[in-house]
Amino acid sequence: MVLCAQCGLVVLPVKRYRHVFFDLDHTLWDFRANSRETLQELFIELHLERAGVPDADALIAVYEEINADLWRSYEAGRIPKEVLRVLRFRNTLASFGVRGSRLVEQLASGFLQRCPRKGRLNPGVRSLLNELAPDHALHVITNGFLEVQQVKLRSSGISDLFQVVLTSEQAAAAKPDPRIFHKALDLAGASAAESLMVGDDPRNDIEGACGVGMDQAHYVADPRVIPDSGSTYRFAHFDELRVLLRS
Repeated sequence: MVLCAQCGLVVLPVKRYRHVFFDLDHTLWDFRANSRETLQELFIELHLERAGVPDADALIAVYEEINADLWRSYEAGRIPKEVLRVLRFRNTLASFGVRGSRLVEQLASGFLQRCPRKGRLNPGVRSLLNELAPDHALHVITNGFLEVQQVKLRSSGISDLFQVVLTSEQAAAAKPDPRIFHKALDLAGASAAESLMVGDDPRNDIEGACGVGMDQAHYVADPRVIPDSGSTYRFAHFDELRVLLRS
């Protein structure tokens, strides 16, 4: 049993893992903070208030709901990425009665160019990765787009820490489909028994990894979200995960 002086947790010793696979968006990379900062900047620069959007907070709230719905459609194979990229901003502006195609294009292209270059990571991520890298093989499994996810990793200064970075595009399958997990394991030369999947999404990350025999660590930073009771481990801050993996 280990007591963490920093976070006050008492944890039992856990299995030693040779390979740790991470989700990227909302897990390592702070998608919410980076995207909100980008939308706030674009709201001002594109003068969206003049077009009929009341304020940046309203823009963000509508965009996040529409984007989440479209991502679910993309992950289910119902729409391609090109449609997602256009519709999320067209539908967002249309909800405020804004229908100018030029403004939609400016918002979509500005977001795509700027947001992935934001480098904010979730609290404790950088120190955890730096501590694990010397004696663990670290990897990323993400449903994001390859060219965008590579920019995020470089911009946040962590790209060199990962041996395998696999996107749903490359695998031709999106989490929780077992094919993307099997592909990642094969590329890493890892077995499920010696691997841990770390992610925030109970279906894509936790259920998906469980389905191929991998242990899972469910990252739940929002106290309003109920942690997946079926996951192997649950944590709210990456300092807690570091204690678990080092105990």
